[in-house]
Amino acid sequence: MPMKLIRPLAALALLAATAFPALAADAVFPPGLRLGMVPLVGLTTAKTFPGFESEDGNVKVLITELPPAAYGEVVSAFNSNPAGTGAVKQDKIETPAGLAYFTTESGKAGDTPVKRYSMIVPGAGFSGYVAVQVPENATKIYTDEAVRQMFASATTRKQVSAEEQIGLMPFKITDLAEFKDIRTLAPGSSIILADGDESSGYESKPFMILGLIGATPQQADDRARFAQEAALQIPGVRESRVTMSEPIRINGQQGFETRIDGVSGKDKVPVTVVQWIRFSTGGASLRIVASAPRDQWPAAFTRFRAVRDGIQPKG
Repeated sequence: MPMKLIRPLAALALLAATAFPALAADAVFPPGLRLGMVPLVGLTTAKTFPGFESEDGNVKVLITELPPAAYGEVVSAFNSNPAGTGAVKQDKIETPAGLAYFTTESGKAGDTPVKRYSMIVPGAGFSGYVAVQVPENATKIYTDEAVRQMFASATTRKQVSAEEQIGLMPFKITDLAEFKDIRTLAPGSSIILADGDESSGYESKPFMILGLIGATPQQADDRARFAQEAALQIPGVRESRVTMSEPIRINGQQGFETRIDGVSGKDKVPVTVVQWIRFSTGGASLRIVASAPRDQWPAAFTRFRAVRDGIQPKG
């Protein structure tokens, strides 16, 4: 190849490498999530929420997962009103995750003028959601085009290992009782263990939700009332009827067990649900909600107790 042709090709290759550095970077996935992207220069993993932030904490990129139907609802809203509403600018962009829809608007965080961006992308069994906030004094660096390029890098991964998800929880789960589907509901505070999955639905098979709840009553009578009211408000369970509610000891700590019968899911599957609350005298209390179709209850209950009794404090 003639030298005079090699030089322009080399120059072109160098230009491409320097003009599009983000293309060579790897997407970063917040712990426990299936959605990730290439963060803009100056942003690192956030300390108190899933996503990224600047060193001073003023630029924030929140990443989370929503139910799978959320993406379709946003697409319908965009299609029914392509021009947007008021000062909210609507747009869409192709990403490795699929076609993303996003909005741009100005607002305030307290007294500080900010630019806000919101994006939703499709995922396998979930919708990926990203919210960005940039103070007005940082918009010369984190421009509309820069945020758009970050959005364009959005990608998904099929699975998050059970070890990674469980490792985020503030307690140890030492016995999974053969539950195969492990899914973070809220990173670091809530997780589901299930025989089913998101695509087929959880209600038709045994599943458990483990999480922490805030301040709980200290008096015995108040705890009984609190536990029953919480059990009757479990989302997704209808026609609920309390069949048992009594104080118990859970791993040496004060607890309460409440069982209800009801129906769950669009097919109104008859289920039995047990709720365990392990009360804490200081800090958050552990709440476990476990559900199984009534004809699978005896075997499922043995597994539920194995998971419950295997939950240990960290450290």
